[in-house]
Amino acid sequence: MELVDIHVLAFDHPDSTKLIDLVQQEYVSRYGDPDVTPVDPAEFAPPQGIFLVGYRDDVPVACGGWRAHATDEGSLRAGDAEIKRMFVVDGERGRGHARAMLAALERTAAEHECGRIVLETGYKQPEAIALYRSSGYYEIEKFGVYAQDPISVCMAKELE
Repeated sequence: MELVDIHVLAFDHPDSTKLIDLVQQEYVSRYGDPDVTPVDPAEFAPPQGIFLVGYRDDVPVACGGWRAHATDEGSLRAGDAEIKRMFVVDGERGRGHARAMLAALERTAAEHECGRIVLETGYKQPEAIALYRSSGYYEIEKFGVYAQDPISVCMAKELE
């Protein structure tokens, strides 16, 4: 297993946007549309969030970020860290990059005193669902723009 070298970058850093564009293309190929969840790059700047990019041989190959929620809203709790734009490029999958990125997201969210980490994915991403389940995530009531989407899956994990 070749692990990535993970760095904190701005959500709108060129390496971040390159990977975000690729993940949006992945959503289009799997679901027919990009993720339409509203995101503000400032939400992914410490201390209210973070955006991470993983490099292998100085090439950006993985990314993911979280943003903290300030208030309770549906199944979301104040203090939850919501994962967004978790992605590994084609050709680098199966090397442990996603698991390393997920661990880094969980660690940084816990360091920022988030009590729980949450995410939204979909049934057309079975490998993502398997990763999250094997990492201790459980299904919660759907939230956000996909709350009524029958192929959406929302998950959470308590942080220590």
